[in-house]
Amino acid sequence: MDGTFDFVVIGAGGGGEAAAHYARARGASVAIVDRELFGGSCPFWACMPSKTLLHAAEVRAHGGEYPWAKASDRRDYMIVREGRDVPDDSGHVRGLEGAGATVVRGIARLVGPGTVEVAHEGATHRLAAKHIVLAIGSTGKVPPIPGLEEAGYWSNREATSARELPRSLVVLGAGPSGVEIAQYYARFGVRMAIVAPRQVNPSDHPRSSALLAEVLRGSGVDVREGVRAKRVRARAGADGAHVVELSDDTAVEGHIIQLSVGRTAAPALRALGLEAIGVPYDGMADTLTVGADLRVADHVYAVGDVIGHELSTHLAHYAGETAVRIALGDDVRAEFGATPRVVYTDPPFAAVGLTVEQAQERGLDALEETQDLATSAPGYVGEFGGHATITVDRVTKKLIGAFIAGPGAGEAIHESVLALRLGTTVDVLAETVHAFPTVARVMGSLFAKVAFDLR
Repeated sequence: MDGTFDFVVIGAGGGGEAAAHYARARGASVAIVDRELFGGSCPFWACMPSKTLLHAAEVRAHGGEYPWAKASDRRDYMIVREGRDVPDDSGHVRGLEGAGATVVRGIARLVGPGTVEVAHEGATHRLAAKHIVLAIGSTGKVPPIPGLEEAGYWSNREATSARELPRSLVVLGAGPSGVEIAQYYARFGVRMAIVAPRQVNPSDHPRSSALLAEVLRGSGVDVREGVRAKRVRARAGADGAHVVELSDDTAVEGHIIQLSVGRTAAPALRALGLEAIGVPYDGMADTLTVGADLRVADHVYAVGDVIGHELSTHLAHYAGETAVRIALGDDVRAEFGATPRVVYTDPPFAAVGLTVEQAQERGLDALEETQDLATSAPGYVGEFGGHATITVDRVTKKLIGAFIAGPGAGEAIHESVLALRLGTTVDVLAETVHAFPTVARVMGSLFAKVAFDLR
């Protein structure tokens, strides 16, 4: 299936699909290539299955009837895997083809400027492109821990697709993926431990991280913070469990070890043939470094996990569309400073921008204001706790960070996302009417207090 296209998109995850659909909407011809499932990790191995299992676990934790068999079946339905081992991606393929894109399944490699070679089932196709978008995604890192290979491990794929509950599970790494996995398995009665080299969800506000650790412990998770796994003794524990020795000379045991220690695009980058377009790659770096123009080389752009910003579907979508806009000559640049970060545990946690410490490290005269949600109107009504916290630049009065922990956090954060994107001051935010009694109203009260204090 050789051909010439305005765009060849390598990778059909969130960023690649967004780029392809937007390019077609602008009238450009598109070929999109993927070696595995069209749609990428999010609908099949990450976002959708994990959120489905989190929902089932939440219903169960709050007294509802939701056995694992029902949760597993519902998850399989959501990822289009009923009665099969591998999900069916034909819906994504139909969507792309319906938009007019040419779908090519196979392994893509750059073989020269504007030229992509695709190998599939013994055949090789050559695609010529005016522009190329690299949306090659990432894979989970495997740390060099003695004994780990002998014990074996789960990636996020096994953790989100298991049809049988493990007897016990140790999660190494406590970012968004790790803490979500830990909570839903614990709520289904699996003996759980999570090992966090720093605080849990280390990119969040320390107040949120402390609450999340408390929440996980309340769900039955053995949370070990500030320690690393230094050695695994395979099947050396009770009932054949693996023993994970930690850097503080303690240990945890689990029949399964799940890795949530970060992600890397290095394997895909090594196979991509970057040297054919004049881009040096040492074979080791986890990501490609690009600027606000997302440019890797002339007429070559990179989006999604491979550029190393927030690893989220929403940012990949944004970057995919932005790359196409730049390639087509629009006067735009990628802006990553207002990207929301959400963890979908119960309760959820959301963040955007800088903590006060991060702002001060950058030389800003910043202040922080916070409100305990437990003593707020929505907290009293809904009987929940958490916090809402904002960071403000004293000089410009602009909002530069917001952090919410509690029900509705993932929705309430978006006013602050827009405020950061537009450079909005707390004066304007304070004059904005917020519905009562909501978490957004609590944020409005914080905006009003800071605006008054800085008058």
